[in-house]
Amino acid sequence: MASWVSLSILLICFLASQGQEENRDMPIREFTSETPINNVVQDPHTGRIYLGAVNTIFQLGPSLQLEARAETGPREDARTCTPPASACQDTKPMPNLNKLLLVYPSNGSLIVCGSRYRGICSLLNLTNVEQQLYYSDSKGERTYVASIEDNVNVVGVMSTYAKDGQNFSVFLVGKGYGSADSTKLISTRILQDYRDWVVFESIIEASTVQTTPFVPKYLHDFRHAFKEDGFVYFLFSRTLDGTDNKNLTFVSRLCEDDPHYYSHTELQLNCGTNNRYNKVQAAYVASPGKELARVLFMVASPDDDGTDSALCMYPLNTINERLVDIISACYSDSGKIAGRAAVDIPYSSKTDEFCTSKINFQCGADFLPSPLASKPEFALQAKAEVVKKGLLTAVAIAVENDHTIAFLGSNQGEVFKVAHLTTNPEEYSQIPGDTAGEKVNKNLFFDLSHSHLYITTEKKVPVQMCHLKTDCKSCVGLRDPYCGWCVLEGRCTRRSECRRAEEKYGWLWSPRQQCVKIVSFYPPNLSFALSLCGESQPFSRSLSLSLSLTPAHSHSQAHHTNKHRWTKCPKFENPDPVLIPVGFKTTISFEGINLDLYQKTCFFSPACVLHPVTLYNCSVGREDCSLCKNADQKYTCVWCAKRKACVYNKLCTPDQHDSNDTGCPDPQITDIIPRFGPTQGGISITIRGSNLGIHKKDIKSISVVGQPCIHQEEKYSVSTSVVCEISPVGRDQDLWGQVEVEVEGGKKGTSSIYFTYRDPIPQEVSPARGPKAGGTLITISGTHLDTGTKDDVQVTVGGVDCTVEQFGPKITCRTGEYRAEKLPSDFLTVTVKYGKRTTTHIHRAFVFLENPILQDHQPRSSFVWSVSFNNIPAISLKLNTSCFSKAMTAKEALAYVGEVPCVVNTLQDDKLFLDPPSSQPKRSRRHRRDTSSEPLDLVIKFGNGEWVVGSVHYERKYEVPLYIIIPAVIVPMLLIIAISVYCYRRKSQQAEREYEKVKHQLENLEESVRDRCKKEFTDLMIEMEDHTNDLSEGRIPFLDYKTYTDRVFFLPSKDGANDVMITGKLDIPESRRATVTQALNQFSNLLNSKTFLINFIRTLEGRPDFNARAKVYFASLLTVALHGKLEYYTDIMRTLLLELMEEYVHSKNPKLMLRRSETVVERMLCNWMSICLYQFLKDSAGEPLYKLFRAIKHQIEKGPVDARVKKAKYTLNDTGLLGDDVEYCVLTLQVLVHGEGPDVTPVKVLNCDTISQVKEKIIEQVYRNLPYSLRPKVDSVTLEWRPGSTGQILSDLDLTSQKEGRWRRINTLAHYNVRDNATLVLSRVLHTQQNYDQNQENHEERNALLEDDKVFHLVRPADELDEIKSKRGSMKDKSMTKAITEIYLTRLLSVKGTLQQFVDDFFRSVLCSGAVVPPAVKYFFDFLDEQALKLDNVDEETIHIWKTNSLPLRFWVNILKNPHFIFDVHVTEVVDASLSVIAQTFMDACTKSEHKLSRDSPSNKLLYAKEISTYKKMVDDYYKGIRQMVSVSDQDMNTHLAEVSRSHTDKLNTQVALHQLYQYASKYYDGIIASLDDDPAAQSKQLTLRLQQIAAALENKVTDL
Repeated sequence: MASWVSLSILLICFLASQGQEENRDMPIREFTSETPINNVVQDPHTGRIYLGAVNTIFQLGPSLQLEARAETGPREDARTCTPPASACQDTKPMPNLNKLLLVYPSNGSLIVCGSRYRGICSLLNLTNVEQQLYYSDSKGERTYVASIEDNVNVVGVMSTYAKDGQNFSVFLVGKGYGSADSTKLISTRILQDYRDWVVFESIIEASTVQTTPFVPKYLHDFRHAFKEDGFVYFLFSRTLDGTDNKNLTFVSRLCEDDPHYYSHTELQLNCGTNNRYNKVQAAYVASPGKELARVLFMVASPDDDGTDSALCMYPLNTINERLVDIISACYSDSGKIAGRAAVDIPYSSKTDEFCTSKINFQCGADFLPSPLASKPEFALQAKAEVVKKGLLTAVAIAVENDHTIAFLGSNQGEVFKVAHLTTNPEEYSQIPGDTAGEKVNKNLFFDLSHSHLYITTEKKVPVQMCHLKTDCKSCVGLRDPYCGWCVLEGRCTRRSECRRAEEKYGWLWSPRQQCVKIVSFYPPNLSFALSLCGESQPFSRSLSLSLSLTPAHSHSQAHHTNKHRWTKCPKFENPDPVLIPVGFKTTISFEGINLDLYQKTCFFSPACVLHPVTLYNCSVGREDCSLCKNADQKYTCVWCAKRKACVYNKLCTPDQHDSNDTGCPDPQITDIIPRFGPTQGGISITIRGSNLGIHKKDIKSISVVGQPCIHQEEKYSVSTSVVCEISPVGRDQDLWGQVEVEVEGGKKGTSSIYFTYRDPIPQEVSPARGPKAGGTLITISGTHLDTGTKDDVQVTVGGVDCTVEQFGPKITCRTGEYRAEKLPSDFLTVTVKYGKRTTTHIHRAFVFLENPILQDHQPRSSFVWSVSFNNIPAISLKLNTSCFSKAMTAKEALAYVGEVPCVVNTLQDDKLFLDPPSSQPKRSRRHRRDTSSEPLDLVIKFGNGEWVVGSVHYERKYEVPLYIIIPAVIVPMLLIIAISVYCYRRKSQQAEREYEKVKHQLENLEESVRDRCKKEFTDLMIEMEDHTNDLSEGRIPFLDYKTYTDRVFFLPSKDGANDVMITGKLDIPESRRATVTQALNQFSNLLNSKTFLINFIRTLEGRPDFNARAKVYFASLLTVALHGKLEYYTDIMRTLLLELMEEYVHSKNPKLMLRRSETVVERMLCNWMSICLYQFLKDSAGEPLYKLFRAIKHQIEKGPVDARVKKAKYTLNDTGLLGDDVEYCVLTLQVLVHGEGPDVTPVKVLNCDTISQVKEKIIEQVYRNLPYSLRPKVDSVTLEWRPGSTGQILSDLDLTSQKEGRWRRINTLAHYNVRDNATLVLSRVLHTQQNYDQNQENHEERNALLEDDKVFHLVRPADELDEIKSKRGSMKDKSMTKAITEIYLTRLLSVKGTLQQFVDDFFRSVLCSGAVVPPAVKYFFDFLDEQALKLDNVDEETIHIWKTNSLPLRFWVNILKNPHFIFDVHVTEVVDASLSVIAQTFMDACTKSEHKLSRDSPSNKLLYAKEISTYKKMVDDYYKGIRQMVSVSDQDMNTHLAEVSRSHTDKLNTQVALHQLYQYASKYYDGIIASLDDDPAAQSKQLTLRLQQIAAALENKVTDL
């Protein structure tokens, strides 16, 4: 926890030589918190300071004046509580430590994360932290950011995240490990809701830095985080490998645009000799100076000894180079540099597989599952630049005059200043803390001007204290780069404050402490002008000085001085009196000096002046009684009541005094400024008038509209004005009224002017955009904006100050500069604050844009004064000019004939071309007397210049008669119209013919598709008749119960078919088999204890490394182990499901329950459904499913299937659609099976089939009565074609394979020219040594063929040469290719129409409640309905989703996509692609949400869009029908489950399952034991002892049991 704190500002200088005595006299401006301060941040735009203290957030101005505060604690909480706290028990008030404080400038908010409620964060308003912008404690674990542990440090840095073409504001968090925290070392937290993301959610699930098993042992302690050049850096200490407690310092780096943290790499930093200072305390990244590049400064201490500390420096370019070396070594040199291992893999238990890739690393590349780190031998070494006794806890760096200065804070409250870091580091000043023994917080930073330093725990101090040094010697003796001697001003200053510092010897600073001294000056005397009776004798000389630099510590100085000689001067001195009132005759007496020298002489001289006297008038500036009485007593002014004026006391006769009134009249109020104020008060009003008291204490009370107004004494002006701060007014009180002031003596003054309370309402901002450099003049409009005065209003735009320039009904302000690195894309909030209490907002009102860039301007010059014109021709005017094209453009030149403008065509350097009006313009009224034959003036205007350059004369034209004009115009017009009508009709007829042609083509295409679908469906039904006959004979190849459960439970595991549960093989020595069997039986009995089993499952799920795959496998093992007591298994499942429901309903989104197998019970439910529905599959749903599978397989194999790219001509999946027209024909082969008699089997194949595909079809037809597992495999048979007397072995690749460049085509029947009705012989390969050798030769030949060539079947992928050619091809070719590809999508419709009946039959068999419904479905659906009634927040849609997740999505979709789980069949990739489309349609039908489709929707979605609504109704009817059925009782369900257990348990590998389950008990043995010890029920049953006995037997341990 941070120590007790104050944050202070010192406004005097550091003294290196005078030490603490002067420091004690420093004037202090400080802010003190009542609780410890944990974090401090500064707004880079406004300079505001934000303090994150225990239980409080403070908002301070740059000078530490309190602006606002927000209380964050104490809060009701408990260590084990999961928010919200209202759902927790045993809570108590607990302090809220601030863990993280970040300024989020783009939306004007402050990110605040505390230690309560699992480290949940909130957003506060930057301009007023009392306003909370966002907080939620109901989003679950994904929004837990900080740590609840006091000693766990949290750091963060703002960043951005790109997704779906959008940029989101995020912040990256580095956090150590707390026992009740998540184990995410680094996380990225989003700051807005987006799709499934919520505010503060960790949006990157990266295993690379979320290392569950490793985090606790490494003890990470984060100290600093920062961004630089596209990278994010974290500085922290941790142990090396968890075997000892010694800490080492590391800096980790990751790319800012890396969405998976793949680039996260750690580099060890060594500080000092032998890495003595191994634990980092604080860090600072300095701005670059001439002496230092961009550098990471770090203070560190020994891990086990706090007697000394050191400052070390690490250039960032050196850090980056070393990190690149580490990464490169992993990819190019097997993790070695110069033959030595350099790369460490700290967060993985497997290191052998790393550093073997041969790829080039880029940011964001998926390259390693665990972060890299440097080995200790390749740590980055730095020497200790500064070593201090005690513990250094903070560091800040500044650059002044190209010198780098370090400010180092200690745990004793001291701050040291160290300069010359790169040459000879030297401490030259320090300041002691006010409280001994309290450390300086790590938050050490400068104000925006870099003039002062904020120090948490102590003070904000100026970085220099130059002004206290009064001579050159003491100034340069400081040796402070901030301070130097300003020679011509004679004071100690910063260089920037010395006006002539750039001149030689103008500003002195030197480590050698040299000063300047005067060695001579010339001339030795100067004279001044003396006037004696008009005669003047002026003298003017300049004074020259010779200067030299001497050491400041030298005391020998030579002075050359001479006194000036002045002439004696007559003077008049000591006048009496010196104060003379106006209007009263007064005698003045003087004393004379040297007057005897100038007797009877007229003289005048600037030096010979008499001593001044003062004339004064009491009435000037003292218009009322109070002002008069406030006059200085030396003037003896009095208020003359009769004259109502302030006069000299001897000018007011006794009869003019008012003997009855010794005081002043009542106060008079003449004005109130302003006359409107906000209802919340908080603004100052000025009351003007007279007789408003003499002293500020005379003001006894002020009321405004009946509300007290707080007198501001510092702004009081005697008698004339009073300033007070108005109080808030309630809504039920008067909002307008008078102002009353009471002064000393009970006298009151009431205004005749009324004051009104009202609230301003800003509504609109114009303009809404402006450059980030600021300077945009924006106008805010609204209602009552002229409330208060201009000085009361503060405007900010997204936290950036906007200077108010005009104040009234509309407010005009000029924006400041937006200094953040990244401009926000969203519009910012404009805040208008009136006084202290009234803050109004206009949300999303203004946005800052990038600064405009001026690239060019026109014109580049202009004329100054004169112009000359020469020649003026007639109709097309040409004017001779000079130098106009350099000054003006043709658009800027104006010409007029009379008053009608001309068109300026061309402007050249010496000519101007004009087009005058085609006819003579009419004359204006003032020219009516002129005749039409007179010329018109030609006027030229350029800018403000106007010239009459001549006249224009229009010749009279003869008019053509009207009877000639009309026929000449109308006849051609009619001809044109006739031609146009003819052309239009011709085009229309042609377009209609084209339309009919296209329509006919479309009808033909539609008819073709219809005929094709009908033909394909007919062919399919004929082909399927044989399969239907086989089915009626009971030939559906159902798997037996054990194989079915093995495949459903364990085939998806990582070992697949080799899983020990499928093979049933355990590696147990024969000598121990009996002991192990007996112990496993005891373990089975222990599993039958509900108390043990529930504790067992909870313990495993509580472990972070018990991942989703492990949960699925464990649940399957448990299902097999408890198969003998399925009713007990069901009871366990119900208990766990009830707990899961409670968790989802109260803490998470209930609609997500059962969606994925995230818990053991969810997989148990899936297995339970699989067990209970096995018989239903065999009796009802299996047949339509098998028919659907066979129909899809048959339809796909009717057309070409590319064996390499796994695409087919006929499919339901657009991604698996063969996008080319492949020519093929159907062949019927006569197949003879060698060794199985003379019978020939006809088999239909395609001539484009590969030899392997032909083998598959032959085996399918010949052995159709055998299940797939009993049929010979393709590799175990050979195919021989006997066209004549000799036979030819057919294979996919041989020496005859066709080659196209580097591509080799797989052999097909067409390649061998096999004809229709050809005879082929199928032979089995005998595994003799000879055949084995021959087979090896064939394989070697095939491998040799494959070694240098690329292989394709039907469609050759474009290689590099083809790609180049395609790039050179025309756009027309490319568009045609795309169009052809889309035309092939019609095949999807053909296949869909063909298979539609089979799809419908399967859906009806599954979703028909009128037929037989398995009792397990009814039983479980009733269970969900019952629990939904008991729980809140569960609506009908949620129940629908639960049922869908538990049965259709969890069981039927799994079976539909994997027919081989229930049938003994082989599912190819192309068949699987089509099954996936049907499965997706089934999933869409079970959801309640509407699927809005568009032209951009996937083809798979569009394919069944029409049928989805029908299927949805089937699902709804199915659920309703089940609800209306008679309930299945617990007894009936248990009877059914007992029958299943009795029938099938003995077939399962129960012992193997128990043995595998015990492996989990052994792995988490300690946790299970601890859980049992904490459970009273387990203690009473001695479950711990029983488990210990089983462990002793199974692991062959010798114990004391």
